[in-house]
Amino acid sequence: MVEGRRRFVLGLAGAAGGAALLSRFAAGQQQQPPPIVPPNPMAPPEVPPAPKRDPKKILEDDQKNLKKDVNKLYELASQLKAEVEKTDETAVLSLGMLKKTEEIEKLARQIRSRAKGE
Repeated sequence: MVEGRRRFVLGLAGAAGGAALLSRFAAGQQQQPPPIVPPNPMAPPEVPPAPKRDPKKILEDDQKNLKKDVNKLYELASQLKAEVEKTDETAVLSLGMLKKTEEIEKLARQIRSRAKGE
């Protein structure tokens, strides 16, 4: 019986020692809060993010720009048509007419990409 008590007490002491060691190890694993760093006076001030625009307002603006571009495209195409009608069939197209066609193509691509939402 004495031997049984001795084992019991030794086992209890070992368990208590292990628990103490475990709590000490766990306390060492806790993370310390990061040190407080004072702000750098030479750094530029932070700019707050711009407020988000209303999606409905964005769509309205896009629609106005699209109408304006379509009207400009119509005007350029009308001017080009008038110039082509004035030129002789055997004459070579002028440099101004070629530039106007390139401008029309560029504007048409912009309108297409805007209409697609790109």
